[in-house]
Amino acid sequence: MVDALHTTLQESKTDQVLIDRYAGEAAEIVGAENVSANQADLLSTCRDYWPVGNIWRAEGSVPALPQLVVWPHNTEEVSRLLALADREKIPVTPFGEGSGALGGVVPLRGGVTFDLKRMNKVRAIDEKNLLVTVESGLNGALYEEQLNHAGYTGGHFPQSLRCSTVGGWLSCRAAGQFSTRYGKIEDIAVSLEAVLPDGTIFSGRNVPRTATGPRVDHFLLGSEGTLGIITSATLRIWPLPEKRRLAAYTFERLEDGLEAIRLFMRAGTRPAVVRLYDSQETGNHFPDLGDERCALILLIEGAAKIVEAEASVIEDCVQSRGAESAGYKHVEHWLEKRFDISVASMLFQKGAVLDTIEVSTNWHNAHSTYRTMQEALLGVEGTMLVSGHYSHVYPEGAALYMTTVGFPGEDKIAYYKKIWQVAMKACLAEGSAFSHHHGVGLHRGLWMAEEHGTGLDVLRRIKKALDPHEIMNYGKLGLGEVQKWQK
Repeated sequence: MVDALHTTLQESKTDQVLIDRYAGEAAEIVGAENVSANQADLLSTCRDYWPVGNIWRAEGSVPALPQLVVWPHNTEEVSRLLALADREKIPVTPFGEGSGALGGVVPLRGGVTFDLKRMNKVRAIDEKNLLVTVESGLNGALYEEQLNHAGYTGGHFPQSLRCSTVGGWLSCRAAGQFSTRYGKIEDIAVSLEAVLPDGTIFSGRNVPRTATGPRVDHFLLGSEGTLGIITSATLRIWPLPEKRRLAAYTFERLEDGLEAIRLFMRAGTRPAVVRLYDSQETGNHFPDLGDERCALILLIEGAAKIVEAEASVIEDCVQSRGAESAGYKHVEHWLEKRFDISVASMLFQKGAVLDTIEVSTNWHNAHSTYRTMQEALLGVEGTMLVSGHYSHVYPEGAALYMTTVGFPGEDKIAYYKKIWQVAMKACLAEGSAFSHHHGVGLHRGLWMAEEHGTGLDVLRRIKKALDPHEIMNYGKLGLGEVQKWQK
């Protein structure tokens, strides 16, 4: 029945005799109940939330299928399973919960998917040093819940919190909604434990900083399963905040809001949440504010005296740029709705092609990148709406999050490719980076050469050295040419 299912991007498959032999040997490592070729298991691990995959799924197709799924329980089992796959040259695709948005878990060459969600333990909480060691398959919401019960927070709250894993965050350099205070996941990570394609296990040290050469474990941050598998990590944690302060403001122009943020970040404040919406998104998310001004919502938390000091500095900065206070209830509304994607689901069901494209800008090009990308996307026939907001900020710049909605007619895939082509061209022309926290996956690999230049060749050399048989997550990060998915 699986063989009859239409696949759109499948590049190849491993000889079934070899897969059957691998299944038998894998069962000896993890137990027969943790090895499966059942259709339901293959389907549940073959895709993520990439809109193209969703379009095909609605038409009764999938991008590609693994031939086998295994569920390891610990690092040692991952090591033995990977060494076996490397020996037999069987493709391997790591899988967490499939919350990615760029086709990063599509098994282009079939083979074996390693579903890591049974590696889901918090190994230790180190209260003296404010560290936690956690396995990579633990669900994000359950991770935060366990920390909260102990009086701490992990500070990492992506919109996918309830359907993503710690390992997925690390593999894609994820950002949470409270990142201005706590940092992106690469700022939170202290050390990683990982397994290389040949089965070698290695880990970094749990010390604040080192000058003992390059941090080899940190090199796997953002590697998206192409160099090995992250099996656990030691992360920073924080005591639950003593106080929280909410505030919302509106600005006449988007540029004024950006300048206000730049000023209070320059002054050294670090509010947990900083989100600036253009007028369209202000009208959509906060209807009572109308669609003629741009809303800024802020959440400041931590020690009470520090919160009050930061609030005072921020107030001065926003007032200097003509802000009008909008109280705090809009922040409460955002907190209630921040994981809600029902509108996107409804639009998709009505035939829309929609996506979010997040890029990384500096302050000097934060607004021009928004304007250039918006104009480019609106220029594609079928596009109905292009809006944007800034969702993560730093002293040196911000993450711009563009949302585009179109009703292109029948050829949705061609339309999707077109909007991404113009968006990436506009982003790179402005000197911005083409991803802030969603990663690269399969789709963004098409622009890795423009993003990295000769750096991509360096990455390919490292890939060849660590994974000479090219078994790990083939075709992702632009490291291998994907014949059936081109610009």
